[in-house]
Amino acid sequence: MNLWWLVSIFSFCIGTAIQGALKPEVLNVGAIFSFGTVNGQVSRIAMKAAQDDINSDPRVLGGRKLSITMHDAKFNGFLSIMGVGPQSAVMAHVLSHLANELQVPLLSFTALDPTLSPLQYPFFVQTAPNDLYLMSAIAEMVSYFGWGEVIAIFNDDDQGRNGVTALGDKLAEIRCKISYKSALPPDQSVTETDVRNELVKVRMMEARVIVVHGYSRTGLMVFDVAQRLGMMDSGYVWIATTWLSTFIDSKSPLSLKTAKSILGALTLRQHTPDSKRRRDFVSRWNTLSNGSIGLNPYGLYAYDTVWMIARALKLFLDQGNTISFSNDTKLNGLGGGTLNLGALSIFDGGKKFLANILQTNMTGLSGPIHFNQDRSLLHPSYDIINVIEHGYPHQIGYWSNYSGLSVVPPEKLYRKPANRSSSNQHLYSVVWPGGVTSKPRGWVFPNNGRQLRIGVPNRVSYRDFVFKVNGTDIVHGYCIDVFLAAVRLLPYAVPYKFIPYGDGHKNPTYSELINQITTGVFDAAVGDIAIVTNRTKAVDFTQPYIESGLVVVAPVRKLNSSAWAFLRPFTPLMWAVTGVFFLVVGTVVWILEHRLNDEFRGPPRKQIVTVLWFSFSTMFFAHRENTVSTLGRVVLIIWLFVVLIITSSYTASLTSILTVQQLSSPIKGIDTLMTSNDRVGYQVGSFAENYLIEELSIPKSRLVALGSPEEYAIALENRTVAAVVDERPYIDLFLSDHCQFSVRGQEFTKSGWGFAFPRDSPLAIDMSTAILTLSENGELQRIHDKWLRKKACSSESSQSDSEQLQIQSFRGLFLICGIACFLALLAYFCLMLRQFKKYSAEESASSVPSSSRSARLQTFLSFADEKVDRTKSKLKRKREDMPSNVYMIEAEPKNGSARINRDISQEREQYNNETWLH
Repeated sequence: MNLWWLVSIFSFCIGTAIQGALKPEVLNVGAIFSFGTVNGQVSRIAMKAAQDDINSDPRVLGGRKLSITMHDAKFNGFLSIMGVGPQSAVMAHVLSHLANELQVPLLSFTALDPTLSPLQYPFFVQTAPNDLYLMSAIAEMVSYFGWGEVIAIFNDDDQGRNGVTALGDKLAEIRCKISYKSALPPDQSVTETDVRNELVKVRMMEARVIVVHGYSRTGLMVFDVAQRLGMMDSGYVWIATTWLSTFIDSKSPLSLKTAKSILGALTLRQHTPDSKRRRDFVSRWNTLSNGSIGLNPYGLYAYDTVWMIARALKLFLDQGNTISFSNDTKLNGLGGGTLNLGALSIFDGGKKFLANILQTNMTGLSGPIHFNQDRSLLHPSYDIINVIEHGYPHQIGYWSNYSGLSVVPPEKLYRKPANRSSSNQHLYSVVWPGGVTSKPRGWVFPNNGRQLRIGVPNRVSYRDFVFKVNGTDIVHGYCIDVFLAAVRLLPYAVPYKFIPYGDGHKNPTYSELINQITTGVFDAAVGDIAIVTNRTKAVDFTQPYIESGLVVVAPVRKLNSSAWAFLRPFTPLMWAVTGVFFLVVGTVVWILEHRLNDEFRGPPRKQIVTVLWFSFSTMFFAHRENTVSTLGRVVLIIWLFVVLIITSSYTASLTSILTVQQLSSPIKGIDTLMTSNDRVGYQVGSFAENYLIEELSIPKSRLVALGSPEEYAIALENRTVAAVVDERPYIDLFLSDHCQFSVRGQEFTKSGWGFAFPRDSPLAIDMSTAILTLSENGELQRIHDKWLRKKACSSESSQSDSEQLQIQSFRGLFLICGIACFLALLAYFCLMLRQFKKYSAEESASSVPSSSRSARLQTFLSFADEKVDRTKSKLKRKREDMPSNVYMIEAEPKNGSARINRDISQEREQYNNETWLH
């Protein structure tokens, strides 16, 4: 066989093409893989079966015959360049360059390296799901079970390295990671010693979730050594990629030794939907293989790949294309030598043939076959397998890129809208290594003899929280006791060592302590560490074990009771507004009642006294005047409700002033400090400095660093600072010894203290659970009382002063009352003006009308001052005094009757309006 044939058959070659035939009778297709591998054995049988099935049906290729020439690569990457259908990524990368140059499509169902991009290798086509989807499935399994770190064991070749890189990318998307990558030599050169050396390293590490990505020879060796090292016991999690399911499907029943070594492992298998064609092929398999090997999904993909090529060939020829080759000008100068590269030819119809392959839309043994725009198969999916006793593969669910993890076959979910929320992700129960059914934690403390290095702030003040015993590295305090109590509740031992952080002369900066965790100096930090936003971006905190928040403390003076104490509940503005409203409401009620109610009539002096008396007597609900108008009653009811609220608030505030010790200070809270230019103190090392500068925009020049409670007291007494801003637990201890100061206003931040761990540390989660348990069983409160119990002075000094009642608290009530008064007056004057208009019209009819504006105003005021009853009687007398012919303007009875009715209706309307006002 000459070199031209060996290279040209790597995709397909027409045997008679060298003789110039345009429509050959035999279509030669080349395939290369290692016959000695499991997938190689299965693929060889499946491809031969596909060739026979195609040739037995003349309709497939229009009477032509398909001939597949298979070449054994013998596990050798160099020999693999002599053919096509590469089994490994090493073969695929080399051959893809050759395929690009010669424009011959290269198809593979086992070289599924994610880096074989169609942009770089346009003539390379993967006919099985890419390993990127396999790694997505594993990442979602890791997330589903709540693990954060995995260890990857792989063969150090293209397929292994690139697959693990894809796994790392997918894990990073869900905030997980590969903590260690254990690279083994390529599959054919790896030894048991190599495997043992790597597994000994893995056993010393923290993560217990191990992903094995490689080939069956290496993978089985890893499981065998792991079983002998005790790494298949409870606590471990083993996830194997598709190599394990392939081996189980093809080599069952397994030997007792192999079955025992993989017990409890999880693996994945390409999902192939059930169909009649698939069942028929499975029933034929024993005959095709002579019982030498079992069928696995790669056999189905091999069968479908041959059919895909046959269909594309028929379409290519049916389109009128011819099979022809031309010389590659780039290789013309390389014709000499042993390799004779100049004999290689370019397939003229390569691009059209590739397009036909990518347009495939058929249903094969592996299910529907259709390529997306990125050349990936539509809806890739996997079965998730749990290996149980005797190596039996027990299916616990499915994964697809459409629906995620599910116990329902993916093809059924394709008919429904995609829903990948966490609540819709399900798998059946798993038997884990060691035969346990409870989910492993997925990590342990590394068995490398190294203790956790825990940084502890070496405080010089507020040593009740944490302090170092002089001359030793022993630490005590409230925070330490909480940590030790939580550690005792963990279901595993935690080796640790406290390392004081700080020079011992001043409090350390806590943000720098947190940075020591991110740089790896400390494994955790324990102490009075506030949980604030910028720190949570660098580390993970536990559940808070004590509430905290910034407060303002300032000097106060006691207010003694005085003769004018009854005025203190209201501010001067509140007193003024309340008095004005008493007069306004009294005046409005007088206006509304004056024309109807005799109690609101009389000489001017009497009416002024009545208004004043009525106004202020409503404060005690002691007014004796009755209201008879509807509008007056509405206004009075609303005002009495306002009075009830005001008097109740006044009574409560006055009671507090007279019975509770009052403290006074010009500092009312953080708002006072923000609007003033006074200097503000803060504790050295606290986050309060950054908060005051960055969040409240207080200039740094106004801030004074203070290192101890004694410095707090001196600075406040000497007026060096107007107030001190610090966290509540510190201030509570400070006030227990300094009664002359008090908290002013409310806490203006809400946070807590917690223990800090590196990002994604599983210990942070378990410690949070332990802290919640301490809170529920009362142990946390007992530790608090042991270290932080307040003295008698604390409760006395922490009394806040009773604030005066502000107008803002009653603005809504006064607004409602004011609107009611305005609307009542508006309605009253509108009705009265309407009545006066009619009254004026009748007056002008009986007398000479006056054109003077002052006379009309005087007439209106007289009308408004008259009592309604007198006005009505006057109108009645005028009607009686009118001549009988006032109603007859025209002689005709019909029109005269209409005029009479109109006059009568006008008088009735006026009477009704007066009655409504009454």
